[in-house]
Amino acid sequence: MEPGVKEYLIRILNTLALGLLWMAINSTLGIMYDLAFVHEHVTIGNILFFIWFAISLTAYLWWVIRVWRKPIDFEK
Repeated sequence: MEPGVKEYLIRILNTLALGLLWMAINSTLGIMYDLAFVHEHVTIGNILFFIWFAISLTAYLWWVIRVWRKPIDFEK
């Protein structure tokens, strides 16, 4: 396989894998542990979950932009 194409496919797989891991962690914390839902009042768990969600989403998007900003040399 050509090195440029291999690098491109690795970027795609890394982006998908990290995105799925991020979604699995947040859905587990939010849905299974009931932190994403506010019932009678807002709890400290809700606040910490949404802070974690915002920080981790920002970090994931920063990582994706940084990875995909680098040009791929298909003529290696």
